[in-house]
Amino acid sequence: MSTPAIPNDGTLSENISTDVCIIGAGIAGMTTAYLLASEGRRVVVVDDGEIGGTMTSRTTAHLVNALDDRYYELERLHGEEGARLAAESHTAAIDRIEQIVDAEGIECEFERLDGFLFVAPEEDDDLDDELAAAHRAGLTELEIVDRAPLEDFDTGRCLRFPQQAQFHPLKYLTGLARGIREKGGLIFAKSHADEIASEDRKVRISMGDVEIVADSVVVATNTPINDRFITHTKQAPYVTYVIGARVKAGTIAKGLYWDNSDPYHYVRLTSAPDSEDHEILIVGGEDHKTGQADDTEERFNCLEQWTRERFLSIEDIEFTWSGQVMEPVDGLAFIGRNPLDDENVYIVTGDSGNGMTHGTIAGILITDLVMGRENPWTKLYDPSRKTLRSLGEFLKENLNVAAQYTDLVTPGDVSSSDEIEPGEGAVIRESLAKIATYKDQSGSVQRMSAVCPHLGCIVDWNTTEKTWDCPCHGSRFDAQGKVFQGPANSDLASA
Repeated sequence: MSTPAIPNDGTLSENISTDVCIIGAGIAGMTTAYLLASEGRRVVVVDDGEIGGTMTSRTTAHLVNALDDRYYELERLHGEEGARLAAESHTAAIDRIEQIVDAEGIECEFERLDGFLFVAPEEDDDLDDELAAAHRAGLTELEIVDRAPLEDFDTGRCLRFPQQAQFHPLKYLTGLARGIREKGGLIFAKSHADEIASEDRKVRISMGDVEIVADSVVVATNTPINDRFITHTKQAPYVTYVIGARVKAGTIAKGLYWDNSDPYHYVRLTSAPDSEDHEILIVGGEDHKTGQADDTEERFNCLEQWTRERFLSIEDIEFTWSGQVMEPVDGLAFIGRNPLDDENVYIVTGDSGNGMTHGTIAGILITDLVMGRENPWTKLYDPSRKTLRSLGEFLKENLNVAAQYTDLVTPGDVSSSDEIEPGEGAVIRESLAKIATYKDQSGSVQRMSAVCPHLGCIVDWNTTEKTWDCPCHGSRFDAQGKVFQGPANSDLASA
């Protein structure tokens, strides 16, 4: 899909003092920077890659208060008031995005439209339970309708969520970047934060030979790089897959569509980048734990089959990609002060498939915390919260992590680099060590330790993205071993 270059100030090359340093230039980091800059705070945003270059560039950008974990489940976990605040905050996030689009004149294809939740054939019909819980949460305009407005696909009865939205996330980030810089903020790409340390009510962010000194720091790196253990036990990384199919414009009704399968499917339309006569139908699903499967072609094939059976007008599959979703054990993001850290250190993580609205909630909530204002959502999203009713999910996910350490003693994927095709990677066992081995297109071989520097799991080769993925907590490294997604904050060691 189209990826506009997002303006920035290059790479950080000198020491800077500021009010707030934001690490991570995705939707959460950039929204927080924009709102704080709008309050007159001096902000500096740094990202070790391109601006918006990781998960925000891979989102399908459903802007919804129709939450993945369902309101009846959120009510069970967080009580009726917690579910109401979740609905309120996600609704406010969509409204805030629309306000920013209007105020900044951002051309990002923002559009209000209905969303439709329907029942997958293999699942129980939970629509009545969800309708009742959503009404209790304050979403009283929801209703059951006979079917979604799709000509080829009779969904059966479904739940209609009005006033949802969609947009082009990178075009939106481009507008946020422009607004941040116009308000005096600085944005630095390819600037890696090596260490974050608090002292004397200041935070020092070391970045190679330079540093940033700030009154507060916001770590918005999808999953925290400054928290080695606590938060990572309360969420799990999942890979989700997406295809983009060409269709003639007007043949499929615009809307957001979701089923209740596990993993569920999610669908929307966007404009085709090269033709006014066509659109792209974006369909996602087929999730699995990060680093715990390498059957991506099969998953893309399943998505295509699912789509062709329901949308008969699609033509060629023109795009395929994957992204990573952080799933909290209790369904809601972790936004606020970092547990066991100083009060001026904030984190944003646990997007749970609703990253665009959770990221915007983060901007609103953290701005209030930095400005010393009360916010009614603080307790609900508190990263230090303990939700006892999610204990079963907590134990399941952490037992899954523990099981991954058996990879330390298993054989390698192949016995030698001769078995690796050009452009691919594999793990090789050499005595007691495991070596992540990548062969480039010219046949040159690069060897790295396969041990993730976060907590010592063995990484797995991702044939779709050409990355090394950690099956424990979701750290990701490029083919040459350079880290681009935490919680690891350093590269794979040379072997």
